[in-house]
Amino acid sequence: MKILVAVKRVVDYNVKVRVKSDNSGIDIANVKMSMNPFDEIAIEEAVRLKEAGVATEVIVVSAGPTQCQETLRTALAIGADRAILVESEAELQPLAVAKILKTLAEKESAQIIFLGKQAIDDDSNQTGQMLASLMDLPQGTFASKVVITDGTANVTREVDGGLEMIAITLPAVITVDLRLNEPRYVTLPNIMKAKKKTLEIIKAEDLGVDIAPRLKTIKVEEPPKRAAGVMVPDVAALVEKLKNEAKVI
Repeated sequence: MKILVAVKRVVDYNVKVRVKSDNSGIDIANVKMSMNPFDEIAIEEAVRLKEAGVATEVIVVSAGPTQCQETLRTALAIGADRAILVESEAELQPLAVAKILKTLAEKESAQIIFLGKQAIDDDSNQTGQMLASLMDLPQGTFASKVVITDGTANVTREVDGGLEMIAITLPAVITVDLRLNEPRYVTLPNIMKAKKKTLEIIKAEDLGVDIAPRLKTIKVEEPPKRAAGVMVPDVAALVEKLKNEAKVI
């Protein structure tokens, strides 16, 4: 059984992002980039399934500029078997990525497609759901536990009211949440081994899919700065402020 895992190169979560002076977007020049944390969890789960004998091969896919090779090498160091980079300098929105993943998943005959539930740069939380719809596959989103048995994925989902357990038949799309696992530390020997693993580069236009943007960013602004807090002498004063100034009670 093959597992396909999608990974995205994003601004590192420790970096304080800056808005461009013309408000056209986020300034990523000379900014540290890394793998989307949710995608790292997805790779870890796929590798664990392979180590347990459930899967035979783990393939990681990324779509974007040449620099995404670094992200894919990290995925290979975690334990993926091979990588595919769909190279494109264009803006790739969730629908475009879903179309790319559909093409590759069908080509590889993947039984499980793992994605992070969302990327920390745009927080769209759309690609996995769009992919499942395009491929007409069952989906298990926000997974905090995945058990594969006899062609079925038993997925524990994190929902607003608590946890939901579902069983979906394979092939399927699964998006992962933070509590699914804790990714392993990437060791130097595995980093060196990853350099020898296969990394295939495909031009986006060669896949024959429409990746034209459907959305247009009008303006990007930083959130307003918070006003300084104030000290109140007692509970009565706090209640008064909450009632008359904040209007929350």
